[in-house]
Amino acid sequence: MCVKEVLVQNHVGLHARPATFFIQRANEYKSTIWVEVNDRRVNAKSLLGVLSLGIMGGATIKIIASGADEEEAVESLVSLVESAFAE
Repeated sequence: MCVKEVLVQNHVGLHARPATFFIQRANEYKSTIWVEVNDRRVNAKSLLGVLSLGIMGGATIKIIASGADEEEAVESLVSLVESAFAE
């Protein structure tokens, strides 16, 4: 299992557009991937799950992956969040 915390850089957080980019990237990996904020954990491959967290800009989230490509998946998603989804 690979776990990393990352600060959400973009000011509006994970609203529909960045959340879509996030789940599309998560779906590129075979590992099971979760997003956690304030002790709530959802499937990172589910748009409704990610949106239900209501992640705002400035929040710290955990990205958790388990599987064959877990480290690559986490690093890729952390990089995406750190890039502020190119917004």
